[in-house]
Amino acid sequence: MIKYSKQRQAIKDQLSNRGDHPTAETLYSELKTNMPNLSIATVYRNLKQLEGMGEISTIITDGAMRYDYNVKPHAHFFCNRCGAVLDIDTDKEQIVKIGQGSFTGSIEGCEVKFYGLCTDCVAKSRA
Repeated sequence: MIKYSKQRQAIKDQLSNRGDHPTAETLYSELKTNMPNLSIATVYRNLKQLEGMGEISTIITDGAMRYDYNVKPHAHFFCNRCGAVLDIDTDKEQIVKIGQGSFTGSIEGCEVKFYGLCTDCVAKSRA
């Protein structure tokens, strides 16, 4: 069992309050203000531990590792303009059923990614 860590708890709390899937560097920059002795290595180590414990998940996009507090099965939206990564609540069981309808093998799960422009980028393009 991994012992309690103030830094790990702060990282977990920071992730739990957002849906934008930040990078380790973003988390480090945000936490450094209140934790001046925090190092980027500590952030990476604790993110790896949290992932290993199943408390967070990772998303790799354009070579960047992003972190997600929501570990339940869900889809992601990737903005083609600003690079935002956002959660989309989807019925993945229904998507698997659709896939299974045209496939003779056995589908056990899926990963769903949507691409386009996020709400902010759509608003900016209309302005």
